[in-house]
Amino acid sequence: DFCYECLPPLVFRLSREERTKFDNIFQVLKKVDIISDRNKTDRDLVKWAFNVVHTRSMPGEDKNDVKIVPLADYFNHGTETEVNFTFDAQGNCLGSASRDVPAGSPIRMSYGCPTNPSFFFAKYGFLDKSSPATFCKIMDITKSTETENLGYDFSKMLFYKDSGGISEQVWDVVLYDKVLRNKPDIRQQFYNAHMQGDGATKQAIHNAFIMETSTRLKTHVDKFLEQIDALNNKGIGKDLNKHPRLPLIMEHNEFVRSTFENVKAQLDPMVMNLARERQMA
Repeated sequence: DFCYECLPPLVFRLSREERTKFDNIFQVLKKVDIISDRNKTDRDLVKWAFNVVHTRSMPGEDKNDVKIVPLADYFNHGTETEVNFTFDAQGNCLGSASRDVPAGSPIRMSYGCPTNPSFFFAKYGFLDKSSPATFCKIMDITKSTETENLGYDFSKMLFYKDSGGISEQVWDVVLYDKVLRNKPDIRQQFYNAHMQGDGATKQAIHNAFIMETSTRLKTHVDKFLEQIDALNNKGIGKDLNKHPRLPLIMEHNEFVRSTFENVKAQLDPMVMNLARERQMA
């Protein structure tokens, strides 16, 4: 599908995972005897049923259990929510307002972590423009107990949309996994300081390598901006009747691009000033 070719790596992977889930369900249903051959081989019908369950359900008491609650499944997502849902011992769904809701205002629930619109885009097919941040798109971090303890998580390693700020977890993980990779003693010292809550030692190590860490981040941002431009260029002039999802994909890419531009506006002068200071030292 051409549209996949216009997606950045994370949302591409998430979207392919959603497609794989459907493909697996479609194959498994063919082995279910109680469903008629006509229904279980109707791809459009199965896709409709899959999307109803997958996008309109909410977690139950058991994390492996999901429930569809009539009326409750009509609530839209919001970064700031007005209603929370719980289930009692009998399995009844209970909804309660989380704050005062003025007349005429929307009532929204949370579909998940609000800090990464790519997940909502891939699963639900909408772009949450109210999301305050997006995943930093650094995909080549070594997954380990250490990096996870430092904050290697899509919901924590964030670039902030409006301010161009960079979350603490990004600085910590990039320093540990990239900058200090060939400095095992300092690397271990930094990790120990993090785990022991020794903020002074941790900050001192950050300060000592701030030039290297910020330069790596700047290089990543610059390369990603080039990549997102190349992805957007693929969609120029395409027939939207053949690719109806393309405008939403371009809108998603522009959201991410704008966020990265704001981060770049913070990093560029920072790296330039650090380089000047190092030359003068």
